[in-house]
Amino acid sequence: MSPVTVRSYRPSDHAAGRRLWSELTNQHNRMYGVPEQDGGEGFEEYLTRLDLGGLWVADHADDGVIGLVGLVIRGRGGVVEPVVVTISHRHKGVGRKLLRHVANEARRRNMTSLTISPESRNVEAIRSLHAAGYDVVSSIELTLDLKSSAAEREHDSLELHELQFRS
Repeated sequence: MSPVTVRSYRPSDHAAGRRLWSELTNQHNRMYGVPEQDGGEGFEEYLTRLDLGGLWVADHADDGVIGLVGLVIRGRGGVVEPVVVTISHRHKGVGRKLLRHVANEARRRNMTSLTISPESRNVEAIRSLHAAGYDVVSSIELTLDLKSSAAEREHDSLELHELQFRS
């Protein structure tokens, strides 16, 4: 396996960043039955955030930029957003390397915590994040689905405090 290094994002990484952003957004869209439509446009808006504290890429020796992680500043804490690894390089430790890098950067800045908000249906991501040390539930966002029928609401569920929720 060729080495992967994590380094700061550069303007020359722009096309790869858009591609990764699009891959992540479209994966989320598929999970929720929304047509794929993002060509990476959201990446442009993300880059203009005033609270963006840093952006790093996973650079593969042969394949170029294969992953991306960002740090959004929230007072003394930070939000990891986004974290994405291209599908052909998942399950190889790249995401964990990106998460370790952003955590080290947050420690270097004397931040008190990092949070990340994976999609509730993305069990693979939740398991990976838990394995990487993200094991404190810090907030829950609930949704009332106004468009689906009772029959359509039979999805995967999550039990929290002895209450059943759909994901």
